[in-house]
Amino acid sequence: MTANDKKFLFKLLSTPSPTGFETPGQRVWASHVKKHADSVDIDAYGSTWAILKGRSAKAPTVMLEAHADEIGYIIKHVSKEGFIYLDRVGGSDAATGRGRRINILGDKGPVKGIIGNTAIHLRKDSLGNEKAPKIHELYVDVGASSDKEVNKLGLRVGHPAVYADEPEEFANGRIVSRALDNRIGGYIIAQVMAKLAKAKTRPAATLQCVNAVQEEIGGHGATMITRRLMPDVAVCLDVTHATDTPGISHTIHGEVKFGAGPSLTHGTCNHPNVVKRLMEVAKKAKIPIQHESSSRYSGTDTDNISYTGQGIPSALISLPLRYMHSVVEVVDIGDVEQVIDVLVAFVRSLKAGDDFALKL
Repeated sequence: MTANDKKFLFKLLSTPSPTGFETPGQRVWASHVKKHADSVDIDAYGSTWAILKGRSAKAPTVMLEAHADEIGYIIKHVSKEGFIYLDRVGGSDAATGRGRRINILGDKGPVKGIIGNTAIHLRKDSLGNEKAPKIHELYVDVGASSDKEVNKLGLRVGHPAVYADEPEEFANGRIVSRALDNRIGGYIIAQVMAKLAKAKTRPAATLQCVNAVQEEIGGHGATMITRRLMPDVAVCLDVTHATDTPGISHTIHGEVKFGAGPSLTHGTCNHPNVVKRLMEVAKKAKIPIQHESSSRYSGTDTDNISYTGQGIPSALISLPLRYMHSVVEVVDIGDVEQVIDVLVAFVRSLKAGDDFALKL
C-alpha cells in the first residue's frame, strides 16, 4: 500500500456515510475511481458505479461489488432539557456506545456530541454486573440546555450520526478504524480497476465496479443497481469475522484466521462455478484461500445480486476483520493486497464464451 493509496483509504474511512446518507463517501470514491474508469455514474438512491470497457464484446460482463454504507445512529427524540435520544442505523452495538464521542450530521454541518455515561459510582450496580444499555437508554450531550438550543445548532429528529473515531495504522501492517465494514471493500474494488486500467492490455471482459448503498439494512442498493446493470457474473466483496481472538467458538462460527488471506464462501447464493474459478485463479497466483460455509443465506449483498432477474452467477469473497461493528475494526494490509490480487486475476481470467451457468 503506497502513501497515496493509504491517503485515499483514510479519506474514505474518515468521511461519514451512514446507511441512507452515503453520498459524501460516494463522492470521495467517485473522484478517485474516475481517474481510471471509462465512465462513472450514480443511481437515484446513491449507489455509484464505474465501468472499464473490455476488449471483447463476446466476453462476459463482470460486476465487482462492495457496499458504501456504515452503521451509525439517527436522532429519535430531543428532550426539553436538550438531551438527544437515538435509534440505531444498521447493526450499531449499544453495548459499546456509552462514553463515546460522535458527530451528528446536521443542517449546519457536523455537531460534536458525547453519548452520556453515568459515573460507575452513581449507577445502581457499582460492582459492574449490570446489563448492557438498550438503545433507547442512550442519550447524547451536545452542550445544550434546552431543545431550542439543540435546534439552533441545526439539529432535529432524523439527522444521522456516526462515531468520531478516525483511522490509524498499527504495528505489523494493520489498520484500525470505524467503517472498515465495508469502506475497505470500496477501496479494494477501486484498486482492482486501477490495476487493470494501467496494465498494457485491458481484460477481455467489461468490468463494473459497484459501491452500493443500504447493505446494512437489507442490501436494497445492491438490488436496485443489479437490476440496472445486469452483469453476466458477479463477485461480492465484504468483510467476515476473523475468529482467532479469545472467546470465539470455531464449532459455532467456523475458523477464519487474521492475516491468512481472503475467505471464500461455499453454499446458498455462491455459485459453484464462480467459486471454482476463484479457487483456480488463486491457486495459480499462489494466493492462500480460507473457506467458509453458508447454510441458509450469506447475510451480504451476494444474496440480492444472485437472485436478480433469472439469476446471476455470483460468489462472495471476504476480508478477515476483527471486532466488527465497533469503532476498532481491524484489517491486515497483507490480506487486503491478496484480495486485490485474487480479484484482478479473476477478471483477467474471463474470456470470450465463458458461461458460468450450470448444465445438465
